[in-house]
Amino acid sequence: MIRTVLPLAVLLATATTAWAQEEPVEATLAPIAVPLTASSSVTLTLSSATDIEMTTAVYQCDSGEVLSAQYINAAPNFLALVPVEGEVHIFVTALSGSGARYVSGPFEWWNKGDEATLRDLTQDEDAEPLATCTAASNTP
Repeated sequence: MIRTVLPLAVLLATATTAWAQEEPVEATLAPIAVPLTASSSVTLTLSSATDIEMTTAVYQCDSGEVLSAQYINAAPNFLALVPVEGEVHIFVTALSGSGARYVSGPFEWWNKGDEATLRDLTQDEDAEPLATCTAASNTP
């Protein structure tokens, strides 16, 4: 990330200097070596006045995909970790008339009983969900 930002900062500094001097300046950026794969992790610390509960639910989706979601209940924070397009997203609870509704960026994970639906909220309201799933098993 720093390798990407640094040349931009150099370019901006060069452009700012040129603007202040009112002389045209050409800036050529050297190619940046970016690793093909990157990995990082994050540690999230939650405190709760009550016990923190973590459960995993395995869902069988209509597409044949098996999806595993982790739920973290640490009042007042309620989270779901759900894989979307090959990456695990952290979903947070949102207002719901029924069931448990979670959102992460443009995605919505909504479960009620044994049924769960994953949607892309940038799509039309009547667009097909990305996944429609039924709970296969739950583990504490």
